[in-house]
Amino acid sequence: MVGNLYSYVPPARLAGRQLRFLFAVLFLLVPCVAFSQAQHRVTGTVTGGRGEGLTGVIVRAGQGGQGGSTDNNGGYAVDLPPGVDTLVFTYVGYAPQAIPVNGREVINVQLHPASTGLNEVVVVGYGTQKKKDLTGAVSVVNTDAIQKRQATTLAEAMQGLATGINVRSAGLPGSEAKIEIRGTKNFQNYSPLYVIDGMITTANRDFNPNDIESVQILKDASAAAIYGSRAANGVIIITTKKGKEGPMQINFSGKTSIQTIPRYKLTGTEEFAKLNFMAYDNAGVPHQKLDMDVNTDWQDVAFRTGNMQDYNLSFSGGGKSGNYMVSANYFGNKGTVIGTQFDRYSLRVNTSGTKGIFSIGENIAITNAKSDEMSGNPIVDVVRLLPTIPVYDSTHPGGYGYGDEAKARTFGTNPLAIANLENRTNENFRVRGNVWAELKPFSFLTYRLNLGYETSNDHYTYLRKEGNWTLNQSYDPAIANENRARFQSGLVENTLTFSKTFDKHSLNVVAGQTYQRDDYGQIWGTKRNILQNPSTGQYYPVLDQGNEPQTGGFLNRAVLISYLARVEYNYADRYLLNAIIRRDGSSRLSPENRWGNFPSVSAAWRISQESFFHSSWVDDLKLRASYGRLGSSNIGYWDYLATINTFSTIAMGRDQHIEPGATQVKLVNENLRWETLIQQNYGVDAAFLNNKLSLTAEYFIAETRDVLTDMPIALTTGNDGGNPVVNAASVQNKGFELSATYQDNSHPLAWNVTANFTRVRNKVLSLGYNRNNIYVGNTVTEVGHPIGMWYVLQTDGLFQSMDEVNAYKSKDGRIIQPDAKPGDIRFRDNNGDGQITNADKKVIASPWPDFELGLNAGASYKGFSFSMSWFGSFGATVFNGPKSVTDRFDDNSNYRKGIKPWTPENPNTSTPRAYYGTTLNSRGDTERWLESGSFARLKFISLAYSLPSSLVKQIGFSSAQISLSGQNLITFTKYGGLDPEFDNGSIWERGYDFGAFPNVKMYSVGLQFGF
Repeated sequence: MVGNLYSYVPPARLAGRQLRFLFAVLFLLVPCVAFSQAQHRVTGTVTGGRGEGLTGVIVRAGQGGQGGSTDNNGGYAVDLPPGVDTLVFTYVGYAPQAIPVNGREVINVQLHPASTGLNEVVVVGYGTQKKKDLTGAVSVVNTDAIQKRQATTLAEAMQGLATGINVRSAGLPGSEAKIEIRGTKNFQNYSPLYVIDGMITTANRDFNPNDIESVQILKDASAAAIYGSRAANGVIIITTKKGKEGPMQINFSGKTSIQTIPRYKLTGTEEFAKLNFMAYDNAGVPHQKLDMDVNTDWQDVAFRTGNMQDYNLSFSGGGKSGNYMVSANYFGNKGTVIGTQFDRYSLRVNTSGTKGIFSIGENIAITNAKSDEMSGNPIVDVVRLLPTIPVYDSTHPGGYGYGDEAKARTFGTNPLAIANLENRTNENFRVRGNVWAELKPFSFLTYRLNLGYETSNDHYTYLRKEGNWTLNQSYDPAIANENRARFQSGLVENTLTFSKTFDKHSLNVVAGQTYQRDDYGQIWGTKRNILQNPSTGQYYPVLDQGNEPQTGGFLNRAVLISYLARVEYNYADRYLLNAIIRRDGSSRLSPENRWGNFPSVSAAWRISQESFFHSSWVDDLKLRASYGRLGSSNIGYWDYLATINTFSTIAMGRDQHIEPGATQVKLVNENLRWETLIQQNYGVDAAFLNNKLSLTAEYFIAETRDVLTDMPIALTTGNDGGNPVVNAASVQNKGFELSATYQDNSHPLAWNVTANFTRVRNKVLSLGYNRNNIYVGNTVTEVGHPIGMWYVLQTDGLFQSMDEVNAYKSKDGRIIQPDAKPGDIRFRDNNGDGQITNADKKVIASPWPDFELGLNAGASYKGFSFSMSWFGSFGATVFNGPKSVTDRFDDNSNYRKGIKPWTPENPNTSTPRAYYGTTLNSRGDTERWLESGSFARLKFISLAYSLPSSLVKQIGFSSAQISLSGQNLITFTKYGGLDPEFDNGSIWERGYDFGAFPNVKMYSVGLQFGF
């Protein structure tokens, strides 16, 4: 390992030491907390609407103060500290109540069911709105559901919790989930814009999801237009936790999990040899000299039981003039594949204060994340390697077993060898946050200054030790590579907000200006023949060792200047209007096209507030419509500038002296302009049955014009510096979203369920430059059709006899497959020319799902709480890459256990005859490898128990909870690969699974307590 010259403490052991230390500190604090309690005690009972006792109601002394929870009968007892004369009662699904004590010792309270969140305040960008007043498409994500899940990133934890978002993740430690909002709008980058506490940044693997207070997803143009040119892929606004008024609160949460990776069903040595010899015999080729004394299960070699740890400690509190919140987190993940590990340490400090008309605050997060990255791809290599190959072989350089020309001719990689001979680490230290100040000279006018800053230092190291891991591998000496990079982003925002109500008229106006500058620089160096300590065998992975040095580096810079304005008008809660305009200027585009305008308008009509509307079961009914334009300049820093090679030289004159030269190596489009998204959205929001049932439905049409994409051009043009970026294509997305929630908290057994439905269709309207199609692998993208449709040969069963081969003729009597034999695949001659060629390929299926479903349910009863989340994707067709290896027989890879290829004695099979050395029956461009990608999966299930308040108070706690949970435990699918929910980053081959890292099963136990 890179750090083997120094003492090393494993992350798990280090986390254990930290945890024991934290426990010791907490228990030392308990007597102090108990000592500070006042003598005035208040007791009572909390009941629901029917008089039943409510279990688990949080009872606090003042807002954010100390307290506890009700027992199984609804009883409580709280000690009030000096100066506090209010009890605050909160319970999920019920409206909170603040009750003055006024010297009383017994206070009984009846809570009433809350509305479905219509009065909830949501962040919409440079301001807030009540949920009931929204005119655009905004999804509010349940943060409790996010934080119950064990996830590296926020995106991974959001799957199935909101409509209109598609999330794909994997179980590789440190991997970042891909999130797509309302379909694929371009061909390059579909990642949304993240805004954390007002800072334009990212929420990747170095962001702690436990810090989240709220998450809003801005999905349509009217909601996201306030962010203009960066909002074309949607906006995710994150607000982190803040302190609340009251004494200091200390909270701890910890989870530990074990993980298991799914496995293939592969043959052992005996079954493998039988099938392998059959393939060689059918081809008339002498058998390999298989080592029948070896029976290696390569999945046992490459895979292991992983574990995940997540520990959080926070301190928060405040007074009338200010508040604070400090949180610390350790997250560690030992991967299910050898040689993989991810560790993250994070610290957050959020504070704010108010003095008269002036307020100030800051939000700062410091993280250090380190990943030991996977070398090679063991997900594929465990299939490509044969069971007859030993793990170790002293005759090979490095001492590991792998393919052999005579005994096992395969080019699969020994996963243990490459994990031990290659060390890749990627470490990132990031500081990000913002400082803000507000001046409120009048109750209706607020000026806000927001200064944001982010800096990230990346450190990548690579050490390649001497030794081999695959057949015919050329010799490489020990090599060390080091890459250091720094990213900086500065943000300055000035906004002025006017908000006032005139009788039935409410007006909110925001105007502002923003400036953001990004700088990214990188340097790297490589040395060969790195020295090795002869006594220990360890290498010196530093660049002052070795020889043959190579170095490089670059510096990038981008600036975005913006002006924005928004007007919100509300008349009597019946008629709502929202208009936005933003003007952006980006240095990434050519000087003539840098500025773009992005307007939007939306309106809503609350019918339920009209005098003519009378319904005893409809509590709220609102219609919405919006239209707007967003933009994107999400390309490289200098893509409008030509690339010049300054290293060229030329010999000149009679003496042939050398003169330096310069050559343009990359052609560019100097007139790059904004990629624009024009979107319509139509929605309805409704609440029924005393707000127990809420429903939201959306229909949208979005068209992306002037899509920024790479344009392949011929090398004969002199272009060899990469494909130039151009504005070339247009893409349309249409979709429908539906979300419904029902909750009933009027009984001792409180429960809720939310179901959501998403259907999105994409279509290419234009590819530009007179192109009608783009072929990539087994897919074609054509004008008028979705992106990346499956374009393959079709099969029509197996030939059972030579008579069938000879009878398979074209219209002119020509035998279509004259070289075929019984047991071979019969292909369809779709163009009727009497032969099987690429011209017979057809578009036969789509990689895009017809629809996706999410189902989230929860219940609580007498201290117990249960939650469950399901997610399903239906209608997609995917390519099973691993199966195209195990079932092909034309080369040396392992086979699927129990496979029965065609033989005269076994004609009733869909698997063709085994034949080595030819692709006759193993072509990769046929429908044989396409399968249904539909699935339904239990993403999360949890059972938690809150300890009785009488018990936790004896040890000085205000609350304590233990939980058991599982993730990805059950999957219903017909897909034969490891995981139908795989992630593929290629837009052109969305449904192609070839060694994608699968999601893993996870079993967790958690502990939470506070005081």
